[in-house]
Amino acid sequence: MLDLKTLTQAVGDLEEEKVLEILNDFVASKPSEDEGQKAVSACQEGMAVVGELFEKGDYFVGDLIFAGELLTEAISLLKPVIGTGSSAKLGSIVLGTVHGDLHDIGKNIFRSMAEAAGFEVHDLGIDQPVQAFIDKVKAVKPDIVGMSGVLTLALEAMKDTVDGLKEAGIRDSVKIIIGGNPVTKEACDHIGADAFTTNAAEGVKISQGWVK
Repeated sequence: MLDLKTLTQAVGDLEEEKVLEILNDFVASKPSEDEGQKAVSACQEGMAVVGELFEKGDYFVGDLIFAGELLTEAISLLKPVIGTGSSAKLGSIVLGTVHGDLHDIGKNIFRSMAEAAGFEVHDLGIDQPVQAFIDKVKAVKPDIVGMSGVLTLALEAMKDTVDGLKEAGIRDSVKIIIGGNPVTKEACDHIGADAFTTNAAEGVKISQGWVK
């Protein structure tokens, strides 16, 4: 039987070998889809622990990147158990780093965590022009648009993107969340986004709240 607390602890402690060993044994025991979802939740809780330790200064950016990769690895191991049926999809997100910014660490961590939570994520990549967001939103009709940026100039690029979505007449069909170091409540209001976060785990929680 899978010990969920041990799994959460192992993810939180970034013990890759232990996490993979626990999950391999678990998958070999032919668990039900429901049990598989519980394992995913335990991994997500471990990621939340990582986020808290990062905020306290006990973990660093490198640890966050590693945790994101570990989560991706864990989810791919669990995929045969949890199934990839469309019914399980929570919602869809178009995600990208805005034009002028080449950072993708936070974006990638958010993507891994959002996928683990059951979202279908369409990741545009870095340095994405306004039109790329508009085209993708029109094509996939997502529930949420996520924009990431680390540089201060990314804030204006985010505003440009929201304005572009408005001009294209599709702003009101999506919720917009922005993330990255420079984002604040004031910046969020100025940009015209629905929410902001500097923490990937919190961003996923906000997104889950929107689609439930």
